Order: sequence, then structure tokens, then C-alpha cells
Amino acid sequence: MVLSVQLEFQTIYERLDATLIERGESFYQDMMGEVVKDLEEREFLEEDEGRKVMFAKDMPVPLTIVKSDGGYTYDTSDMAALRHRVEQEKADWIIYVVDAGQAQHFNTVFACGQRAGYVDISKVRLDHCCFGVVLGEDKKKFKTRSGDTVKLADLLDEGLQRSMQKLLEKERDKVLTPEELRRAQEAVAYGCIKYADLCHNRVHEYVFSFDRMLDDRGNTAAYLLYALTRIRSIARNVGLSVDVLRNEDVSVPVEHPKERKLAKALLRFPEVLATMLEELYLHPLCDYLFDLSQTFSEFYDNCYCIEKDRTTGKVVNINKGRLLLCEATAAIMSKGFFILGIRTVEKM
Repeated sequence: MVLSVQLEFQTIYERLDATLIERGESFYQDMMGEVVKDLEEREFLEEDEGRKVMFAKDMPVPLTIVKSDGGYTYDTSDMAALRHRVEQEKADWIIYVVDAGQAQHFNTVFACGQRAGYVDISKVRLDHCCFGVVLGEDKKKFKTRSGDTVKLADLLDEGLQRSMQKLLEKERDKVLTPEELRRAQEAVAYGCIKYADLCHNRVHEYVFSFDRMLDDRGNTAAYLLYALTRIRSIARNVGLSVDVLRNEDVSVPVEHPKERKLAKALLRFPEVLATMLEELYLHPLCDYLFDLSQTFSEFYDNCYCIEKDRTTGKVVNINKGRLLLCEATAAIMSKGFFILGIRTVEKM
């Protein structure tokens, strides 16, 4: 049964391009006994109505390390896990992604870990990354029509169906190969589901809507993926590759106001990443990618990159400096999607 569940989970991880090393509670079973022995020998545990608890400075509630019946608790396994991650796995940054209701618990675990010497916060960063609740369009907790919890596998399947429907409505099956269509379907479906979750402030509730997330207008993955494929196609449509542009000695004057606006937007990327790493919020990156795509649209509408003869349609002039701005935009958007765990495609 356990193996079957693990295989089912693994299938979902693969669909979402997620890679992880599983560490179930049983993995820490022997370590819990070692932690209890260590804390007892160093007199960190106190008796409390048959329990053995551990207090930490400024923490109102202690950890229950041993229950009155001699059993261990989540507090015990969390202390054992913290010790193992620091001492054995040599972690320098540990992020706990757990709902906001566990904030006090993790503050106490971190404080007790410091008191016991299991972690030195001058060398190891500890963060509790909490999150809010996903709501249905009725503003209630997201469930199926029958009232059951929505399964992620079912959500991904529905996403695939809806994304294919959107692609067929746009007649993309007439210009894409079957393999390109499949890749576009998966990129839109899985990307939109991930983006809908990540583009909101993680501590706030948000309303889940397939119609909204698959809309190719506004701050959605669908819109941004379409924007990225259009940007990538600009140089490709005149037979220029990114490698050729990068290897040529091309200047980027940045004289037009829209060129300067785009260049400034591109230069903000490191700042956005630094803030994201410090605060552990991903929605500013989503906002940045959307703003960047809007800024690029202004640039492209006002600054010609490829000039064509209005009569014959032949290319008469190519501004390679501006094409480099296009490729820089595409590179940063691609990197942003990579950070968000969203696949991109060349054609869509």
C-alpha cells in the first residue's frame, strides 16, 4: 500500500518536474531516541505531568519531547530532523513550507534547536514559509462538487483538457506538429496551475479559477508564455539565431525612451531576485515578469526591430541592437519561468 502511494506521488512529481528526496517520519525513528538521550543527559528536559518537555527562552509553550506513555511526538521528530539536517546533511538554509497555523510550533523548534546546540543561526538560516488557503469560486475552501478535497492528479488532468481546448480554439493544431502541440498543452496546463498558486501573496487566501488562469490576457502564465514565444520568434523569423547575435559586435544605443524603459526594467531583475530570497515571497517575481512583458510590448510597438517593404513584404532593415534587447528580455523571462518551475516552449 505504501509503495503504491509512493509511486502515485512520484508520477505527480514527474508531471510537475519536481525532484525531491523523501524523508518520512520513520527515517528519524532511531534518531529520536538519540535526541531524547542527549537532551536528558544535558538536563534540558523537565517533568510535566508525566511528560518530558523542553522550554526555550521567550517561548510560551514548551516542546513535548516524550509523552506520558513514553511515546514520541512530532516535536521529537522535528528536533531529530533539525539535528540530522544540520549535522549530517550539512544544510546551510532550511525552509519549512507549512501552513500559518504552525508558526508558534516552528518558532519553538528553532529556539530549542539553538538552545541544544543543534543549530547555529549565524551559520544556518532557518525559515518557516507559511501559506494561506485556496478557495473555490464560491469563496469557500476549494472542494469538488460532492464536497471532497480536490486531488492534484485530477486538477492536472482537467488542466490538460482545458489547455488543449484553448489551443484548438486558436487553431494551433494547424501550425504545430503533434509533438509541439503536446508540449504546448503541458506547458500551459501545468504552468498555469503553478503560476496561479505562486502569483499571489502566499500568506493570503485566493480564489482558484481555471477560466481566469487560462486567460491569455492579464497576469497569467498563459499570457506570459504566449508573450515569450512571440519574443523568441522575432529574430527566428528573419533567420537570425541567438548565438549569431551574441557573437557579433553589436551595439545597443538605448536612445529611444521605450528602449531606455525596457533596459531599466531588465536591470531590475537581480534586485527582484535578491528581495525574493530575503523575504521568501514568489509573487513579486510574477509581478515583475508581467510588468516586463508589458514594457516589452510598449518597446516593440514604438521601436522597429525589423523593417519590411510595405509593398513586397521583404525585409529591408534589421536593427540588431534592438533584437539583442528582445533576446535579453526572452532570456530573463525564461530564467524567471525556470525559477518558478514552469516549462517554456519555442512554439505555441
